[in-house]
Amino acid sequence: MVKLFEYQGKEILKKEGIRVPEGRVVSDLNELMKRAKELNFPIVLKAQVLTTGRLKAGAIRFARTLKEAEEVGKELFGKEIKGLRVEKILLEEKLDYEEEFYLSIIVNDSYKVKAPEIIFSLIGGVDIESIAEKSPEKIVRLKVDYLRPSEVLETEFREMLANKLAKLRDADKIVEFVKKAYRVFVDCDARVLEINPIFLSKGDLIAGDCKMTIDDSSVFRHPEFRLDVPRDMERSATELEKIAWKIEENDYRGTAYFIQLNEFNKLQSKGKGYIAFHGIGGGASMLAADALIKSGLVLANYADSSGNPPASKIYRLIRVIMAQEGIEGYVMMGAVFASQEQWHHAHALVKAFKEIERENPEKMKGFPVVILLAGNKERESHEILRKEFEKMNYNFELYGRDYIYKPEFIAERVVELVGNYRGLGNG
Repeated sequence: MVKLFEYQGKEILKKEGIRVPEGRVVSDLNELMKRAKELNFPIVLKAQVLTTGRLKAGAIRFARTLKEAEEVGKELFGKEIKGLRVEKILLEEKLDYEEEFYLSIIVNDSYKVKAPEIIFSLIGGVDIESIAEKSPEKIVRLKVDYLRPSEVLETEFREMLANKLAKLRDADKIVEFVKKAYRVFVDCDARVLEINPIFLSKGDLIAGDCKMTIDDSSVFRHPEFRLDVPRDMERSATELEKIAWKIEENDYRGTAYFIQLNEFNKLQSKGKGYIAFHGIGGGASMLAADALIKSGLVLANYADSSGNPPASKIYRLIRVIMAQEGIEGYVMMGAVFASQEQWHHAHALVKAFKEIERENPEKMKGFPVVILLAGNKERESHEILRKEFEKMNYNFELYGRDYIYKPEFIAERVVELVGNYRGLGNG
C-alpha cells in the first residue's frame, strides 16, 4: 500500500470541497521564510513524515512570529523523526476551534464485514486510540453498502449520529463532510482515509490532518499523486529504487522488486559482510534473508524476481542490485517449483556478471557470488551457470534443491567467502 503525505491528502480533500486550513508546503528555509509571510500568525509547522504521533515526537510545532518560525524551521529541516528525515514542512494558520472530531474510512476485509467501514468519533485529537476503550458511547461505526453509499449515509449514519449528538444542528454538517470524504476514499482507490482532528471552527468543519493509504495496484490510474515509487515506504525513494521501479512500471511479466535497506544511515558491516540479496519468491526469500542476517551479514537490499519474469527483466534488476556501493558479495536464493522456469535467471545472471566483470575486473576478482537455484529447468540452469562462470574470476558457488532447507549452511559459506574477498584487499 502507498502512503500519501498530509499535504497531498489535503490537496485532494480541498478539490472535493472539504475545507482545510490555509497553508503552504516548503522544502527549505528560504522558501519557509517567504511563504510564512503569506499567512496570518500564529502558525503551525508540521514536518511531512509518514508516521503517526508527530505531535508527541516534536514534529508539529507552533510559532507566533516570523522569527520563531525561522527557528523552528532550522530545527526541523534535516531532523530525523522516528528515523525519517524531514525534507518538507507544511505551514498552516493555527485555528481557533470549539470541538474536535475524528473520522476514518477503511477497507475492512475481516470475514464479518468485507466492506468499507466508517468510524466516526465525537472526540478527536491526540490519543484517539484510547477513546474506544474509555468512551465507546462517543463512537459511531457503520458498514457501508458500496452499492448505495449515499442512502446509507443519509439514513443509517444520520440516525446513529443523532442518537449521540448533543447538538443536532451539527448533524447535517457532519453527514455532508463524511459524504465528501467517502467520495474521496472511493475516487482515490484508498484503503485507509483518516482525518483527525476535524475542527469545528466558527460553524464550519475543517480537516486538521489527513492520512491516506492508496491501493498500490491502482496507482497507474492516478498520475496526479506524482509518486516516484508506489511502494509502502515511510521515506522518500532512493535513486536506485526509482530506477528499479521503471523496470516494473510498464512490464507486468513477473516482478522485479527492489528496496534498499541501509541507504540513509550508510550502515556497512564491520563484521562478517555487507551483501546484496536477491530472492525468488516471498516466504522462502524472507527465511533465507533471516538466516543471512542471523549469521552476522548485513543486507544492503531486499530484491525479489518471482512470477516467471523474462531474462531481460531479471538482468535489469541484477544490474540495479549490483550498482550499490560497498557491497562485498551477491547472494541469490530461490526455489520455485510451480510456474517458474529458472533458466531465465541463469541467462540473466550470466549476462549481468559478465558485463560487471568487464567493467571493473580488479574489483570483481574473487568477489563472492553464491546462488541457490532450484525448480523447473534446474538442471539446464545449472549447466548454463557452471559453464559460463568458469570463464569468469568470481568466487562462485552454486547449489540446488538439496539445499532448499539449509539456508544456514549457505549463510556460513557466504561469511567465509566474504572473508576471503577481504583478504584480497577488498571491503
